[in-house]
Amino acid sequence: MFENLTDRLERSFKLLKGQGRITEINVAETLKDVRRALLDADVHYKIAKSFTDKVKEKALGQNVLTAVQPGQMMVKIVHDELVDLMGGQAVDINIKANPAVILIAGLQGSGKTTFSGKLVHLLKTKRGKRPLLVAGDVYRPAAIEQLKTLGEQVEVPVYTEEGSKDPVKIAKNAVRHAKKEGYSAVVIDTAGRLAVDEDMMKEITAIRDAVNPHEILFVVDAMTGQDAVNTAKAFNDRLDFDGVVLTKLDGDARGGAALTIRSVVNKPIKFVSTGEKMDALDVFHPDRMADRILGMGDVVTLVEKAQEQFDEVEARRLQKKIAKNQFNFDDFLSQIQQIKKMGNIKDLAAMIPGMGKAVRDMDLDDDAFREVEAIIRSMTPQERANPDLLNGSRKKRIAMGSGTTVTEINRLLKQFNETRKMMRAMSGKKNLSRLMNMPGMRR
Repeated sequence: MFENLTDRLERSFKLLKGQGRITEINVAETLKDVRRALLDADVHYKIAKSFTDKVKEKALGQNVLTAVQPGQMMVKIVHDELVDLMGGQAVDINIKANPAVILIAGLQGSGKTTFSGKLVHLLKTKRGKRPLLVAGDVYRPAAIEQLKTLGEQVEVPVYTEEGSKDPVKIAKNAVRHAKKEGYSAVVIDTAGRLAVDEDMMKEITAIRDAVNPHEILFVVDAMTGQDAVNTAKAFNDRLDFDGVVLTKLDGDARGGAALTIRSVVNKPIKFVSTGEKMDALDVFHPDRMADRILGMGDVVTLVEKAQEQFDEVEARRLQKKIAKNQFNFDDFLSQIQQIKKMGNIKDLAAMIPGMGKAVRDMDLDDDAFREVEAIIRSMTPQERANPDLLNGSRKKRIAMGSGTTVTEINRLLKQFNETRKMMRAMSGKKNLSRLMNMPGMRR
């Protein structure tokens, strides 16, 4: 979502780096360009001006003019101010109570219902909770059916009262049911409207007063820019919510909402949501988002995603096979499945420092491995276990079975052999230790 802002900031810093001598004048010119970049990203003018004023004050106060690498010093100051602007540090949701009641609010179309499904999935798989979804939207056609479908996907029950048109009563009864049945978290999805209106505000306030939630999350579509900020303020004035959830960050958004909401409502962004998959939900880390905005990647999140899919028993088995040079196409396919579970391939690649711009225009999606998987699955078990068996006639048969060409099969074989060599080389403890101590792997 920050592609344009990242490019603009990069160009701004080049103005400074390209100067033979750094002066107060070209520092001011650089920051003027930074302010324009923020305004183009839909950041409110007052916030953009306040931001660049703070950066200028720190820049001139930290001897940027006499620094050995003034351009890098300026990037660091801007990075630190971006982190501060977005809240400083990650803030977790309050789920200590049993059951923890979480109320979801927001406009229609903001992604509340999908987020509710993602949240209970996170609570169940990563926080050890036994959650219950509550269908509190009694107005939108098929809202209850949508929540039921999401509940089935993540294997979480959905509390409904078919025929009831009283969301306050439904919410109260759901919490009572959760206590009786031993659920440890209750996520209440509520109705939205196309715009902020008094009836909606009265209803959501009545639900809040009836169930006394431990956490109120306001869900907002990041693609709506400054409208998102204005809506957040309207809801916060009435609800006094605990945190913000930014959805649709994978869309063509300019990023202003992420940079501005915290300053306007003084409430933390707690989650960011991308895509429709139920595991496409991340805790919001201001420092990591600042890294991404400035094109530094996000190695920490990448490692965390890898660790979530890490299977220690499988890793030991694989290490033994690599040491004996027995890594085969079954193992290769298994590793592909692990990578796919981590999320969108393009998003993952963009987390590697320096790779964001390189993969931006590449056609990388969830089907990126489709041809490779088709080729491997068209092999016999014997061929998968012994890749050296693949002669000309076998390759032709596999090409026909997978809908590919012999050239593509040869390309995969080359890639496979290179992967096998690399894994063999890295299998020693010294090499592994060296890898984990590379710059960027230590945070």
